[in-house]
Amino acid sequence: MTEGVFGRESGHEQVVYCQDQQTGLKAIIAIHSTALGPSLGGTRFYPYASEQDALEDVLALSQGMSYKNALAGLDLGGGKAVIIGDPATVKSEPLLRAYGRFVESLGGRYITACDVGTYVADMDVVARESRFVTGRSPDEGGAGDSSVLTAFGVFQGMLASAEHRWGSTDLRGRRVGVAGVGKVGRILVGHLVEAGAEVVVTDVADAAIDRVRAAHPSVTAVASTAELETADLDIYAPCALGGALDDDTVARLRAEIVCGAANNQLAHPGVEKLLDERGILFAPDYLVNSGGVIQVSDELRGFDFERAKRKVSDLFATTKRVYALAEDEGVPPVTAADRLAERRMAEVSRLRSIVGPTSVR
Repeated sequence: MTEGVFGRESGHEQVVYCQDQQTGLKAIIAIHSTALGPSLGGTRFYPYASEQDALEDVLALSQGMSYKNALAGLDLGGGKAVIIGDPATVKSEPLLRAYGRFVESLGGRYITACDVGTYVADMDVVARESRFVTGRSPDEGGAGDSSVLTAFGVFQGMLASAEHRWGSTDLRGRRVGVAGVGKVGRILVGHLVEAGAEVVVTDVADAAIDRVRAAHPSVTAVASTAELETADLDIYAPCALGGALDDDTVARLRAEIVCGAANNQLAHPGVEKLLDERGILFAPDYLVNSGGVIQVSDELRGFDFERAKRKVSDLFATTKRVYALAEDEGVPPVTAADRLAERRMAEVSRLRSIVGPTSVR
């Protein structure tokens, strides 16, 4: 693994190291691409074992945001930030405000939002020092929690997948397994129950399962993710941790479709080919779970829930486009999704070089 950022072929435009000794802030902001517009991506607050680990994570995450924002149809590039440290012990108002000043210093090339270890209340603090912050509370002019539209986007991807595989969006009688019923998974279950699906869930937290079953008595539960993976399902929805799909998991799956909210579901390159070989239709995670970033991007125009929801609804058509391209070019859906994102970035980047500076619409 190459140490540091120089000499890498990551394609990043800018990597900024941020340090403030008085508050203890140690952060890295990575801007992968502004081909489509200012870069947008969340701030992750995590106790990395080393500075190198933090760098590797922020470079990968920011590149992923370029693809996610492009495929979501946003006029935004890809960026990400990491703050190094345990948020339970080092997070403070002064530290967050110091971080906000670094974000502000970039003049809008990077717009931040919530991620692992940061929350709406934190974004409100960061916004006291920077104009380039989304994911704020409604009281501060933001959209608040993005779980509702994230779940809605996953559901749209699921409907598109069903239509592609079975010729109909009708989920009545279809058996859907949801692994992880936290904020997003719980809302997704509600959509599925309303659509008439037979829903089976699992979660490491018994309380999360209890909440879902109290709201939806028809839902059943199994003891573990491993048990859900081998269940007789039509659709499997990973909605917890990343890396949920590895070689062994794919070999065990009985579902015809995999479509869930979890990030980075493929444990390593090549898993998408195994899914394809088994005839399992995989909805690219960074496409179907982009409802959250669509929501926070709408804040840049003055948040309107119905407008954002209409934009998230477009994920149905985009998912269908990905599947059509995958079939036309004989590649897995993930590869097709990457190609669509890359084409959009290349085409719009060329136009921007003609008309002038980036702008947010």
